[in-house]
Amino acid sequence: MSEKVERYYAEEHHFSSGIDRLRDLALKTGLEETFKWMFPTYTLNGKNVLSICKFKKHFGIWFFHGVFLKDEKQVLENAQEGKTKAMRHWKFYSISEIDETAILAYMEEAIENQKEGRVLVPTKSKATKKRVPKLLKDALAKNAKASSAFKKLSLYNQNEYGAYIDTAKQEKTKISRLEKILPMIEDGKGLNDLYRKK
Repeated sequence: MSEKVERYYAEEHHFSSGIDRLRDLALKTGLEETFKWMFPTYTLNGKNVLSICKFKKHFGIWFFHGVFLKDEKQVLENAQEGKTKAMRHWKFYSISEIDETAILAYMEEAIENQKEGRVLVPTKSKATKKRVPKLLKDALAKNAKASSAFKKLSLYNQNEYGAYIDTAKQEKTKISRLEKILPMIEDGKGLNDLYRKK
């Protein structure tokens, strides 16, 4: 992990000095430095608090439960409008925008929120209707083990598999996805079980 973190910060980038400054501030808080989802991530007792990121046009901090921050400076943006509920992003476009006192205050508040358990627990939207595309239905009809296991999955998991096939634009992609998920269905696993446990 530490090698990946060091490589991230050592990599030549036009925002290198900016993310170095943010890293110094994150380390001052006593959070544990690790590496997740391609970014240095700072945790408290194994729980994600914030990440430091760099992109082509900006760099910044992701607060995993930033929705609970007071945001007195009105700088936080929803990380992905319409998709992200809890994460908030503080973007910087130049190193001169870094206000160390303010950033440290936001980080400390995020840590306190984590200690107090102020986190948004994702909720699954209740599925009411089963959506099984013909391709998946036909494959299950030919595979008794997969068919039996599929029926035991929750409606939510069944619909996730259906959507995974449906959202592929080309037929060959649909077939490739079908081949990938059949063994998972046979094992009684949901499409995203692997990620949910992390």
